[in-house]
Amino acid sequence: MTSRSLHVAVELDGALSPGALAGTVTTAERAGFTFATFDDSPLGGPRLDATSRAAYVATLTDRLGLAPAANVTTAEPFHLAAQLASLDHASHGRAAWVVGADGSAEALATVGGSRLTPDAVHHEAAEVVEVVRRLWDSWDDDAVIKDVATGRYLDPDKVHHVGFTGTRFSVMGPLITPRPPQGRPVVLASDALAEAVRPDIALVGGAGLDDVRGRARRARDTGAALVFAEVEVVLDAQRAPAGRGPRRDRLRYTGSAPGLTELLGWLATSVDGVRLHPGEPATDLPVLAGEVLPALRAEGLLVPPAPGATLRGSLGLARPVSRFAAGGAA
Repeated sequence: MTSRSLHVAVELDGALSPGALAGTVTTAERAGFTFATFDDSPLGGPRLDATSRAAYVATLTDRLGLAPAANVTTAEPFHLAAQLASLDHASHGRAAWVVGADGSAEALATVGGSRLTPDAVHHEAAEVVEVVRRLWDSWDDDAVIKDVATGRYLDPDKVHHVGFTGTRFSVMGPLITPRPPQGRPVVLASDALAEAVRPDIALVGGAGLDDVRGRARRARDTGAALVFAEVEVVLDAQRAPAGRGPRRDRLRYTGSAPGLTELLGWLATSVDGVRLHPGEPATDLPVLAGEVLPALRAEGLLVPPAPGATLRGSLGLARPVSRFAAGGAA
């Protein structure tokens, strides 16, 4: 298998102040990352939630995709759909959603629930993602008419009720927000959830390169349009990473910037992109932006997103037709 162009995403530090976050996002955009992801905790805390942080930097960027995480077991589907649609409007079509699925008793205590089994979590994820997509479709693309002469803002015949009843929630709709510029923001989920939620991008980890390649192949078999490898990065093997330890479900790289560039070139033969998780964001991100991505670009492996492009456009994903439109597909 030969190398091809690679989309590179980066997980941003969730503990940054607003000013530091703005600077970090600007660095990521200038470097040529396709999108940035914003982690979130279902347990909450003093920091802004991931969607709010993404919305904060939406007007500071014009080509970087913005992908907040949100947990399906604790988020209210209607509000989640509205928040992500609003982010897509604010960013002119660069929004995405990293689907979280934490069914632990600790997480669900915030909404008065008890622990969910893995099967129940997958079922919940499938229901929430399905109803969010329906809500994004609940306004036709041309529902907003803004007819000053008659004082009509929208055509009510082009706004649709959803009428979805799930295991733990029900939603009538329609959404309070017009259809997003992308039709539907890009949905990312782990390969463990891929069969349940049919993501646009499946995120795969692995114990080694062969494991990543095998999991990528299986994710494609579930129908995921794109597959991204999850890679934890600790640049410079002489220092130990700060913060939390390595995740079992992610490939881990420790070493030099040239070595990482070589690894990403190999991954380009098996996946469509990578999401990098810097071990020490304050020191690793500048090296990624100043050395690794320029090296990938020089080798023809990286094509930075164009100014004004939607995230779907940057990723080569088609804009979905609404399920309510004539000939629309679910």
